[in-house]
Amino acid sequence: MTFAVALPWWGYVLAFGSAVTLAWLAYARVSAAVPTGMRTVLTALRAVTLILLIAILLRPVVIVPATAARNSLVPVLVDVSRSMRLSDGDGPSRLDQARAIVRDLQARLANDYAIELLTFGETLAPGLVDQLAATARRSDLSGALADLADRHRHDRVAAVIVLSDGGDTSPQEHDSAARMVAAPVLAVGMGSAGPLRDREVLNLTAGEPLLAGASIDLSVSAISAGFGTEPIELRISANGRPIDVRRVTPPADGAPIHEVFTVSPPVDVATVYAIAIPIAGGELSAENNVRSVLVPAQTGRRKILVVEGAPGYEHTFLKRALAQDPGLDVDAVVRKGKSDDGRDTFYVQAAPGRVAALADGYPSTRSQLFVYDAVIFGNIEAAFFTRDQLQLTAALVAERGGGLLVLGARSFERQGLSGTPLEEVLPTDLADRQPVVALASSPLATAAPNSPGLTPDGVLHPATRLAETAADSRQRWAQLPALASVAAIGGPRPGAQVLAVAASGSGTPAALIAAQRYGLGRSLVFAGEASWRWRMMRPATDHSYETIWRQLTRWITAGATAPVTIRPLTPTVPGVTERISVMVRNADFLPVANAEVSLTLTAPDGDSRVLSPVLSSPQEGLYVVAARFDQPGVYRLDATATGGGVRLGSAARQVLVGGADLEMAQPRLNDAVLRRLAAETGGRYLPATAAGELPALLRSSQVAAGVPEQRDLWQNGWSFLALAGLLSSEWLLRRRVGLA
Repeated sequence: MTFAVALPWWGYVLAFGSAVTLAWLAYARVSAAVPTGMRTVLTALRAVTLILLIAILLRPVVIVPATAARNSLVPVLVDVSRSMRLSDGDGPSRLDQARAIVRDLQARLANDYAIELLTFGETLAPGLVDQLAATARRSDLSGALADLADRHRHDRVAAVIVLSDGGDTSPQEHDSAARMVAAPVLAVGMGSAGPLRDREVLNLTAGEPLLAGASIDLSVSAISAGFGTEPIELRISANGRPIDVRRVTPPADGAPIHEVFTVSPPVDVATVYAIAIPIAGGELSAENNVRSVLVPAQTGRRKILVVEGAPGYEHTFLKRALAQDPGLDVDAVVRKGKSDDGRDTFYVQAAPGRVAALADGYPSTRSQLFVYDAVIFGNIEAAFFTRDQLQLTAALVAERGGGLLVLGARSFERQGLSGTPLEEVLPTDLADRQPVVALASSPLATAAPNSPGLTPDGVLHPATRLAETAADSRQRWAQLPALASVAAIGGPRPGAQVLAVAASGSGTPAALIAAQRYGLGRSLVFAGEASWRWRMMRPATDHSYETIWRQLTRWITAGATAPVTIRPLTPTVPGVTERISVMVRNADFLPVANAEVSLTLTAPDGDSRVLSPVLSSPQEGLYVVAARFDQPGVYRLDATATGGGVRLGSAARQVLVGGADLEMAQPRLNDAVLRRLAAETGGRYLPATAAGELPALLRSSQVAAGVPEQRDLWQNGWSFLALAGLLSSEWLLRRRVGLA
């Protein structure tokens, strides 16, 4: 026996000595005549009572040595996601193998451990070995371990056994397994990590649509393993309608295949493009033979502000090309000359509500400028703007996600925009005007001076594409007439791209079009002069001029956000719950922390429900709500925000659910995940063929032996009876001698 409240030796002597002293003092000076023997008995009873009370306060305990593993808890987690129904070869399925391992563990360990069978897929749940079924749509291994740690936070767990193929399609990241589970994890890998017969679409991405009828690229990555170099078919469909088939021969067995399909999605409706590989005999999984991507419908008009330094052909043709695009809302300001008092005068074409802000040639406040998704400076010098206006323009690009396009020789004359807040925004180094650019993809040495040509980047870029194929696009650019001149704009900044070049007199390519992303937005420079020639000197049926300028303009607006914006989200498979985030800002694009936000979620079957996001981050004006996506297909999200009874704006977004079956993506055994899990927790990894070693590993676990236990001796009826008896005896004796 020992005491839970530890004292030094002299502390115990002082405590118990004080009890004896107090007992002696209680009867040493009693005025009544008490016989010496009775006085001694009363003193002893009082001393024993005080000593017993002190002992109880010090918590007497007995140390029970650690027992063996008997009654220690051993949770067995079985993966019941759909990938566990696969068979690696001609043998039983992964789940059947797991079921046999569980039965063996129950038979061999039932007398020594408390075996708890749990299943995990989308959630952690109790299971019965005869009722295991691989039906879960995903395998949240990280979430299962986190739930297990919470479930048994007060229990003594000898070890955790995990039977899984290593797939972890968790919807969110969790803490390290070492911090989640306070016991070693014995991970058993179900399946084969070796080469298997399987064909899979690994990835599918869509380019950025700019114009109605414009083409975009669908980039496909696929793999064929176990079939040698046997050709495979890639079938592409749009909203279920077949549009193209391509037969591809892999360079080697298991080597990745990369193909690009060019398509023209409609603008007014969402299009789901799917790539499918026909199922071959003996494949490990058929579900990974198809993958889809959403090209959303383009809605709304993008507001553009064009500021020209003087009237001329360039402005006239550019304004006409942009104004005829139904997706653009163009305001124009043209400097006409000087008034009698020497002030600039302007010709303004704008919507009635925006004319006043352009009376002086350019907006002077955030709310006035941030109405626009992009601004275009044409042949206008930096001195025309105040420094505050240039800083606002830089903020439009970096913070608003808007665009900036600078064109015309006058914009680059002398210092140009060098040394201004826009210097870093532009994609070329205006301080170094040396023509250091990449060579064009088509030879320019024999071309007329100032003739345009695409660079390798420009051939692939959506802003400079004029035809479905790279060869046709390159040819159409080569047919464009020569420009009047090309200004020296320097080489590209790090991360920028030169999309088009023009031949100089010596045949050296000089940058003509350069682009870059800056902050949330984008910027472009066009160094040519008299691009209207591309319209006037070509047949009336050639609309290359209009296409080029509309695509350049639309590209710089692609990153622009509205005051109310729904952030991108990617629900992977039906049945997941995702956080939907809505960002709310005012006319100055500053966060609003007291808005009322309503969100309507429309499922593919047309069923709608209204959600109420709550403020998550006042600094960002971010409102968040969780929603479950149960159906495969295209969901529509519509958000509306009001503040103080005033409508702040609205936003819409389309989301594809089930475009890729991540549970069946790369369905081979992912032993790396299981090995890492075992290493983080001090456990072991075993292949399924070595599962018979589990009982021996479990019994050798240090955790299985448990820890010594402290058992209190005072929390029982004996201590109460002892105190009651001592006090009663003392009281009766005191009455007998006349002290009570």
